[in-house]
Amino acid sequence: MSRTICLFAQTLDYPDGGGHRWVFLNWALGLRALGCRVIWLEGVVPSTSAEDVHARVSALKAQLEQYRLAESVALCSRSRKQLPRHLLDGCLDVDAATQADLLLNLGYCLPRSVVRSFKRTALVDIDPGLLQIWLSTSSLELAPHDVYFTTGETVGQPGARFPDAGLQWHYTPPCVALDHWPSRSAGPEAAFTTVSNWYTADEWMEDEHGPYANDKRDGFLPYLELPSRTAQRLELALCLSPDQDDERAALQTRGWRVIDATVAAATPWDYQLYIQNSRGEFSCVKPSCVRLQNAWISDRTLCYLASGKPAVIEHTGPSSFLPDAAGLFRFRTLEDAAQCLEAVASDYERQCRLARQLAEEYFDARKVVSSVLERALP
Repeated sequence: MSRTICLFAQTLDYPDGGGHRWVFLNWALGLRALGCRVIWLEGVVPSTSAEDVHARVSALKAQLEQYRLAESVALCSRSRKQLPRHLLDGCLDVDAATQADLLLNLGYCLPRSVVRSFKRTALVDIDPGLLQIWLSTSSLELAPHDVYFTTGETVGQPGARFPDAGLQWHYTPPCVALDHWPSRSAGPEAAFTTVSNWYTADEWMEDEHGPYANDKRDGFLPYLELPSRTAQRLELALCLSPDQDDERAALQTRGWRVIDATVAAATPWDYQLYIQNSRGEFSCVKPSCVRLQNAWISDRTLCYLASGKPAVIEHTGPSSFLPDAAGLFRFRTLEDAAQCLEAVASDYERQCRLARQLAEEYFDARKVVSSVLERALP
């Protein structure tokens, strides 16, 4: 008998984020590849206007239609108050969603009343280190789940630089739906790229050295001079507001090409096309990943690897399986980063093959999701 899995996503508040939707799409498509029926659950604040909800749901369904998931969208309340019936037009309700065999929660913010309505529940931590700190400091309230997964190898392990929040964490790599991410060749003028937010005013963390900004802008600061250290083209698809023209100009002055992520990667297929037309990925991580040494790899990087694109990314801590110089290159310094880019360029075709092989061996959504289901369902 096939199983029904309810996947809780959080994408309605980010309608122009094609890459953000792929975080959840890769899991949903992996589930369906295993023969599971998928319910795509989104949370809504009950006070939101019907016009706003219907517009966002329509945009979501239009994007999910291509993946045969549009009719699987369900809505639930993000608070203790129930959703008015008029907000549910064209969607499944929470009662239908809770009939699933398992809730797979990738969004955290479901109320206790919703979580406990499911037969079986599993949380997937996609912010390793940060989530445990939020829970330990009561910055975030999390409903109890039956089992807890994390995409950070060091979470809950001896020597971790952050608490485990009193929970038992089971490691799972993030995943990529390989059937939907075939290997693609890029043109000769293609650049090393990434897609990212840039500056977030309220994203701050604190450790024994004091508070620090935890956005991608601060992650990139030590590497701003990289274009002058390498012959490789470097391009950033960023979410920059109109009042951040000075940020754009500062990057361009240093040799970065900067484009608008809300145009280049607005939909899942735009995002995919952008990655597949790239030579590879170059990206830094948020400072917390380096400070906490969570041994995390981005779901975005997996999309590059699956597409046969070598990835040059910042080192996030010792890993039991991630390579440092084979399809995936992990750097610690500016000099490191430049050398990694040149190493990829000098052995490009082989590195493309190694990138795809890495995705197939460790991040195949069929394998990853199957392992999660085996551990989450009795």
